[in-house]
Amino acid sequence: MLKDAAAAPSLPAAGLHRAYCGHSPWIPNSGAGGFSGSWKQQPFFESQSNCATTLNILYINKQRLMAMEELKKLHDENNLLLEEIQVLETEMQGIPLEAAQSSSFSELLLRIDTMVISGMISMAEASDLREKVVTNRSIIQSAFSDIHHKPNTELLSDLRLFLRKPIEKPLHIVHICSEMYPIVSCGSLSTYVASLSCEIHKKGNLVEVILPKYTSINVDGIHGLRRAEAEYESYFGGLWHKNKIWTGTSSGVGIVLIEPSQLSYFSRDMLHGYPDDFERFSYFSRASLDYIVKSGKRPDIIHIHNWETAIVAPLFWDIFAHQGLGNTRILLTCQDLNSECLEEPNKLEMCGLDPHNLHRHDRLQDTNKTDLVNILKGGIVYSNKVVLMSSTHSKDALIQGSRQGLQSTLTTHKEKILVVSYGLDGELWDPSKDIFLPRRYSANDIEERSICRQALRRRLRFNSDSSIIVGCICDDNSVIHSLKEAVHVALRRNTQVIIMEKLGSVVNSTLRALKGEIMGDKIAFVEAYDEALAHLIYAGSDIILCSSFQDPSLQTAMKAIKYGSVPVQINFPSDESRELEGHDCPNTAMSQYIISTYGDLSLSQALDDFNNDPSHWDRQIKDGMARGSSWDMKCYNLHWEAYSSIRKL
Repeated sequence: MLKDAAAAPSLPAAGLHRAYCGHSPWIPNSGAGGFSGSWKQQPFFESQSNCATTLNILYINKQRLMAMEELKKLHDENNLLLEEIQVLETEMQGIPLEAAQSSSFSELLLRIDTMVISGMISMAEASDLREKVVTNRSIIQSAFSDIHHKPNTELLSDLRLFLRKPIEKPLHIVHICSEMYPIVSCGSLSTYVASLSCEIHKKGNLVEVILPKYTSINVDGIHGLRRAEAEYESYFGGLWHKNKIWTGTSSGVGIVLIEPSQLSYFSRDMLHGYPDDFERFSYFSRASLDYIVKSGKRPDIIHIHNWETAIVAPLFWDIFAHQGLGNTRILLTCQDLNSECLEEPNKLEMCGLDPHNLHRHDRLQDTNKTDLVNILKGGIVYSNKVVLMSSTHSKDALIQGSRQGLQSTLTTHKEKILVVSYGLDGELWDPSKDIFLPRRYSANDIEERSICRQALRRRLRFNSDSSIIVGCICDDNSVIHSLKEAVHVALRRNTQVIIMEKLGSVVNSTLRALKGEIMGDKIAFVEAYDEALAHLIYAGSDIILCSSFQDPSLQTAMKAIKYGSVPVQINFPSDESRELEGHDCPNTAMSQYIISTYGDLSLSQALDDFNNDPSHWDRQIKDGMARGSSWDMKCYNLHWEAYSSIRKL
């Protein structure tokens, strides 16, 4: 139209303006004989008025569309918030586990009544069943917690079979450790202690956990936290020091926090990473044993973890076993054989040990640095059973791949070593019942996951476009060079990137370095670990960057798969490390799936797969979500086997 108007020699500038506005300001002057070829101009003010009216209408329409779009956005956000409130209200209205188990126990006794009335069993058998059920109430409550939908015939068969087996006496287990989720968390140890404690407790055993009272402790993670009126003394550095005691529960597990009254060992920002870490944790280890003795406890098992509390083992046998704990046994769990703690022998005197007695090659003396003592080695030597955590290596591979300073010790004590795979807490890491998510989902209704994507974008103030979301929760194994390279690849492919740190000084420095070099509206840095946001990152991301698929970073990949994300490792293993993978180990089904499916997948390949073959991507995600990676009966049985075997020693 502009071209035609410009071609008319007599068309003035005003005509151009009106032509652009969509009017016909120039009309032919027709007579009886038709068009004469001359033109007559409409009044200028009328044309100008029509043009202004049109512009106003267009502007109003545009504003109306924008308002409708904003209203829809607010409506969607309101619905999301209402759903989040509904989830929280559902949680608050849930029946406590103890109440549910008590209800099932009562129902079981009433069902025995109906079996007698219907003639299924005699009155004599019913009386015998009731007596055994009541006598073994704690175990029965756990084993028969879900009987409502079982018919009497099936229930009677299960009950007879269960009571025919010899029922072991419940165990009393005390964990002495440096962390436990959700009270204080820095690594995989915290979730391991929480998961194991809850599983053993649910089977009717008495489980207690002793922790240092850090300044950074999450008091909301402890129910009924209170400071005890009494204080007690523990020995350290040639003196007796007073300690405050705090008690509470977490998921039914008893919690004891020990707080030194005078020393400030645990009034610090970080959990560990200080030059005096040996002093801090040897003080705590000695104080824990003093607490057990002075409180009159007689546990069957004292379960210690990593080098931080490995000193408990020699302390126990040299000093405390003769103070009423003769029937107690020690089990050590080791998450990382490379974290040992080497110290001067004379430092052992601080917690009451004799350096001359322990600085020997068959006890605590380090194999390589013979002038030092190896604290983790002492735990291995003096414990009755040693559990090595690995999802990728067999016992022989772990011993062969360990640091030379421990290899001979592990070989000597090979018979008391048990390898257990990592698992996830099924109550905590499950998108179908995750209390942190705005919408729960599973492999069968994965479409609901889109709500989590929207919530994640809103939380991080990302644009609501169709970009792929790449998430990363850094751990202590994150290598800045590899992470930086992966972030650059992601941003060049127009993805949105989220990086959140876990606790620890190394991660802090990594994140600060990245934040200083990489900026933009498609990347978000979260410098303080947030548990709720961590769950949302797993649920809302398409790809999760992992340090590696080796323990303990493998848990990141497990969580990604469980929540419907694809794990991509940024530090690929060496050929030597691949050779050590224990495919003969019976506990590595999930790790083998991860390595075989995603072990050679680069970030670029993952982004290509997402864009080029979305149907295959969806099938693979659903397949991964359907696989089990939580604390199941197998994990429980392995630990129960370890507990039971040393109990009989």
